[in-house]
Amino acid sequence: MSSNQRSPNELLTARANNIPRGILTAHPIVVDHAEGAYIWDTDGRRYLDFVGGIGVINVGHNHPRVKAAVEQQLKRLTHTAFQVAAYEPYIALAERLNKLVGKGAAYKSVFLTTGAEAVENAIKIARSYTNRPGVISFRGGFHGRTLLGVTLTGFAQPYKQNFGPFAGEVFHSAYPDSYRGITTEGAISALEEVFATQVAPDRVAAIVIEPVQGDGGFLQAPPEFLRALREITERHGIVLIADEIQTGFGRTGKLFGFEHAGIQPDLVTVAKSLAGGFPLSGVVGKAEIMDAPAPGGLGGTYGGNPIACAAALAVLDAFEQDGLVERAAALGTRLSDALEALKANHTDIGVVRGIGFMRAIEFVTDSETRKPDADRAQQVMVRARERGLLVIKCGVHRNIVRFLAPVVLSDDDLDEAMRILGEALDADKISAAA
Repeated sequence: MSSNQRSPNELLTARANNIPRGILTAHPIVVDHAEGAYIWDTDGRRYLDFVGGIGVINVGHNHPRVKAAVEQQLKRLTHTAFQVAAYEPYIALAERLNKLVGKGAAYKSVFLTTGAEAVENAIKIARSYTNRPGVISFRGGFHGRTLLGVTLTGFAQPYKQNFGPFAGEVFHSAYPDSYRGITTEGAISALEEVFATQVAPDRVAAIVIEPVQGDGGFLQAPPEFLRALREITERHGIVLIADEIQTGFGRTGKLFGFEHAGIQPDLVTVAKSLAGGFPLSGVVGKAEIMDAPAPGGLGGTYGGNPIACAAALAVLDAFEQDGLVERAAALGTRLSDALEALKANHTDIGVVRGIGFMRAIEFVTDSETRKPDADRAQQVMVRARERGLLVIKCGVHRNIVRFLAPVVLSDDDLDEAMRILGEALDADKISAAA
């Protein structure tokens, strides 16, 4: 730390005095710089980053391709607003995503800034196309912090608090969770019950679903459930929206999570790792649906910023040319095996879940009742940080620790992270024994 820099304690005090408490920071550190799978705090301590900006840094911090693309674009154009004048990075990114998502069909893309904006615009597009008001999302799902995003989100705390009244014509249904006894058949029956008791299917514009719930606990929708949703939505003329904001860009071992089910959504929302850390989101969808809103109905001052679009093009280059999807799948297998080995020796880990390099462990007080243990998850998170590994929690009860490391992680770094996690799991047992 140089002499003109404030100490970490001074910075954290300034944070408390100047930033509202509603913005929670999981770890009491201040980051100075980052590279690949590592970040360093202002004390110079290095951490293995298994948070990745909450699934944003799939290609790693300061990826050379991203840095080069941003530096080049910075010299040419930083902003005009696409609604004022078009520019090539926006158009080129739309072309590439349309091919990747559409797989040869006619697709179009609009770019925005945040994941919540992408979800809200997907709902607008679906309502415009169908001329229907209703939207169905799922319990345990997370779709953003705006008013509509919070309404769509399927759990109360900390997101809903006393922020209502919430947006109308939004209905929630059950999401499959085999650990809690919610089967695909049960979840489909619950959806049919929503149709029967809350909103008729001919009044539903869209069903929005995360192929793997992110903040809700890394629950994967079984392929047969997604296929059933695709059949139901097609039968009733409902737009199927795949929220790929956390699952997208290699995280699940495929470029997009919906690909595991072999389905084709009508609209796909993307954000997070799309631009390697730069604020960019989008809606990619079937051309006839995307063209439903009249001119002027879509947009945003910063949406599709040229620097962010240039970064996103570099991210796609990295995935396509550096084998990162395959790398994510291989890392996912190693991570799953390591977590299962830890579970075998720790009865408070109720289940290891996830797919690809999107994995999590759920903590319970005992294996019989499967009662969520949020305190244990917090303990493990703190003990891991003390040993140089950053992780965060998730789940409706915040009793799940999730792992979102960059897919450029080395095997040695993964092994080191699992060694640290094992020590973190054992630490409180040792303290209790002492």
